[in-house]
Amino acid sequence: MPPSPPNQNEPIWTPDPEAATASTMAAFFRTIAGEKGAPRANSSYEEWRTWSVERPERFWPAVWRFCGVIADERAGREPWESVLVGGETMVPARNGPGPQWFTGARLNFAENLLRRRDDSVAIIARDESGGRHELTFHELASEVRRAAGALRALGVNPGDRIAGFLPNIAETVIAALAAASVGAVWSSCSPDFGARGVLDRFGQIAPRVLIVADGYRYAGKRIDCLARTREIVESLPGLECVVVVPFLDKTPDISTVPLAEHWSEFLASGDDAPEQFDRLPFDHPLYIMYSSGTTGLPKCMVHGAGGTLLQHLKEHRLHCDLRAGERIFYFTTCGWMMWNWLVSALASEATIVLYDGAPMPESAPDTLWTIAEDERVAVFGTSAKFLALSQKAGLEPAQTKHLGALKSILSTGSPLAEHSYDYVDRRVKPGVHLASISGGTDIISCFALGNPMLPVWRGELQCRGLGMAVEIWNEDGMPVRGEAGELVCTTVFPSMPVAFWDDPDGAKYRAAYFDHFSGVWRHGDWAELTEHDGIIIHGRSDATLNPGGVRIGTAEIYRQVEQLPEVVESVVVGQEVGTGADQDVRIVLFVRLQPGITLDDPLRDRIRRTIRAETSPHHVPKVIEAVTDIPRTISGKISEIAVRHLIHGRPVKNTEALANPESLKLYENLPALRITAP
Repeated sequence: MPPSPPNQNEPIWTPDPEAATASTMAAFFRTIAGEKGAPRANSSYEEWRTWSVERPERFWPAVWRFCGVIADERAGREPWESVLVGGETMVPARNGPGPQWFTGARLNFAENLLRRRDDSVAIIARDESGGRHELTFHELASEVRRAAGALRALGVNPGDRIAGFLPNIAETVIAALAAASVGAVWSSCSPDFGARGVLDRFGQIAPRVLIVADGYRYAGKRIDCLARTREIVESLPGLECVVVVPFLDKTPDISTVPLAEHWSEFLASGDDAPEQFDRLPFDHPLYIMYSSGTTGLPKCMVHGAGGTLLQHLKEHRLHCDLRAGERIFYFTTCGWMMWNWLVSALASEATIVLYDGAPMPESAPDTLWTIAEDERVAVFGTSAKFLALSQKAGLEPAQTKHLGALKSILSTGSPLAEHSYDYVDRRVKPGVHLASISGGTDIISCFALGNPMLPVWRGELQCRGLGMAVEIWNEDGMPVRGEAGELVCTTVFPSMPVAFWDDPDGAKYRAAYFDHFSGVWRHGDWAELTEHDGIIIHGRSDATLNPGGVRIGTAEIYRQVEQLPEVVESVVVGQEVGTGADQDVRIVLFVRLQPGITLDDPLRDRIRRTIRAETSPHHVPKVIEAVTDIPRTISGKISEIAVRHLIHGRPVKNTEALANPESLKLYENLPALRITAP
């Protein structure tokens, strides 16, 4: 008997009242309830969020204390002089500092992540070939001590850059924490980047040390990294040392790589170094992150140690309800901010589970669900695309896996379609807490995310984050609810970038976020605030469609198209047609179909009928074409912008930012897209 259709008027998940009361978020509220104007413990979440936004000088110190941030102590006083200086404006100053958090405080990011020192497991690292490696918290601290000692022996100082060209393995975490220990700035690219893509990033920041792997495995293939490493090294003139981590081979041949030494030799040079954590100002640079770079050189965003730490502690402990000893997994590479986010879970004394390889290798498409079962994962993070593809592949972990430890599933990377909510609830684990989350590299965290105390509604991100003054504005700069608009943040928060690299007067920083609405952070998401105080993400603002002057988010179309069993995935763009007063936009849809399926007129008609029935006539594409591949950025996101450039005959400026640049040829000079004169 087929399952009954879902009731759209009811939440798909409601927390058990006892579990909600026992959540860490509820404990946090009870701890500070009534303190200096804080709400009562039983106040609504939205009351608490409003207070957290209006009283940042109370809220963020409360998070600091509750989460036990380790920092220099000042006799009889708080670890800081002022919580916030210059917070009346979000905009970085042209001359001098912008908003400053926790002035006078001194801390070390790595010290906070290495607070636990017992023989509990800190890292579980798995790879596509079946390899598995564990490190205890004690062992992790020892390895970080050795690596940090090796960096100091090389003369690395606070502020120097350490770059990683590495898979998602334990050594990457060790290297990043060693850099943080000495106050150096860590920046990483995943090994699927081409040499040009790596240089577009690392070439801007001039690293002193480059840490690489000899190669990696993906989809059953061994892929060498040393040839690209040679090319990269030759174009980084300030480089002083290249450290090669063995991953494919125990002792790789590094004789042709300039400045190279083996990982084991590097660590040995720090064997006798004492453990030392350089405590530095709250906003001392920790990470350099990069924009996707599909329209030019990537922007280099510098994130501070304190803001990253405090924001991640809030999100892990309060919003994810992550507890000490629990295991958290996120499918990510080292070129995506979710890797940095995952690593921070060590500060909550949780075990982080790493995986390097294809998410759905042909030999075992249920690999990630197997990891969740084997490692007793409590918090499982993935992409909306992976959940959609799991559904397409007919995977039913609820029937084939024992997922007793799994309490929540996180999804990000693109909007999560409503049918994926039902798939997770029915086929993955009934009753699991499914949280769609959204933020970005720009803030190294989330604007909207999950909440263990609130219900989950299909198609919605549960709530706006504590301390995040998120609103949806129309083009007149007025807050709206129940209609799509620009996602903005109206007040400062600690994980804003402390700077852009090579941007001495802040011009790049201001242009990136504050030009559209003067003085207010415009994030670039086309979104909607719902009656439940949740958020619906309709797509990126720069990829919205405007047929007949009606603004449409691309996610609204994807949600319908990708429910069809014949369609694996799709990309939709707007094509400009006409001129002058007759200028308009027509919607063009490209679909990648299941093997053996042909895009004929009956299938085109069914796609159009489905979109029309579930959305509106404005959403129906004028042109539907089949393609065998869809261009994606290195982090796995569909590049609508690249497709839009191609169908208009414009070049894609930075193909090195794409994981599959060869796919671009599929969109050039298509007969179906030729515009004929009336």
